[in-house]
Amino acid sequence: MALFLDVIEFLDNEGNEIVHRVPQKGSADTSLGSQLVVRESQSAVFFRDGRALDTFDPGRHTLTTANLPLLKKAVGLAFGGKSPFRVEVYFVNHKVFTNAKWGTQEPIPFRDRELKMIRIRANGIYSYKVTQPQIFVNKIVGTENVKDRNEVEEFFKNVIVSRLTDFLGETYSTIFDLPRDYDELSIGAKSRIFEDFDKYGLELTDFYIRSITPPQEVQKMIDERTGMGVVGDLDKFTQFQAAKALRDAASQEGGAAGTGVGVGAGIGMGAMIPGMLKKSTQQPEQVKTCPKCGEAVPDDAKFCPHCGVKFEEKRFCPECGKEIQEDAKFCPHCGRKL
Repeated sequence: MALFLDVIEFLDNEGNEIVHRVPQKGSADTSLGSQLVVRESQSAVFFRDGRALDTFDPGRHTLTTANLPLLKKAVGLAFGGKSPFRVEVYFVNHKVFTNAKWGTQEPIPFRDRELKMIRIRANGIYSYKVTQPQIFVNKIVGTENVKDRNEVEEFFKNVIVSRLTDFLGETYSTIFDLPRDYDELSIGAKSRIFEDFDKYGLELTDFYIRSITPPQEVQKMIDERTGMGVVGDLDKFTQFQAAKALRDAASQEGGAAGTGVGVGAGIGMGAMIPGMLKKSTQQPEQVKTCPKCGEAVPDDAKFCPHCGVKFEEKRFCPECGKEIQEDAKFCPHCGRKL
């Protein structure tokens, strides 16, 4: 039995459908004089034989050849100007769909000037709405067979990741610069992606980046590197850890400190600490470079232990303290007789 539509309307109580088709499959009979009800934030796109006839804005519309001029030839006089014709109607929701999520399914390669070639993941949210319903229905619903919100967002997810990858590669050289520029990065990426939405009859109203992160193994390396920076002097940190371990072992009751192994470990640790303290307090040995072989030698050496060359002793003026030639009879700096 054919479906005949006297009143064509769609009420979306939840407001989550972007496009709703009436009827959901095939086409239905209607006639001039039928009523079309389009609610606020909706548009209705009329199709007949796969061709868009017209787009109706919110309100109650009586179908006539005035608002459907392409049907004029299809209406026969034998039916009093109300001959039935088959149509499909797409109700398009114009509300802003918020909290749409995007993210990389697989890590994307990124050439970092500090970490070299790494893989990163990115994710965020965006908002969008339909601004050109006829283009949207023709290109997305008709061509891509996309109807609900999840399908639309899945379609654009790959577009967003592709544009963002290009933008990151052209703009940034290291991931360490990204967190401070998330707002600027979001604005720049939005400008790149805006045209992709526009050509499908959509407007990208908001676009945000929540995080851009490297893989877990790279994050671990960064944490270790940061930890070394926090530790600072490694010798002092080692001394502190050794002293703390000795204190903890000594404070145990009936545990390792009460056994021969615990006592031996404590004594051994105690013996190590003076040497560690001595090492940390020793001044670094002063060295100089041999002018002949270029090897490092102690600063007070008179002969090079590598090539045997004798080092000439430097002479200083007793008056001004500046270096002078070995055979000088007067100081060239203060004029004192030597």
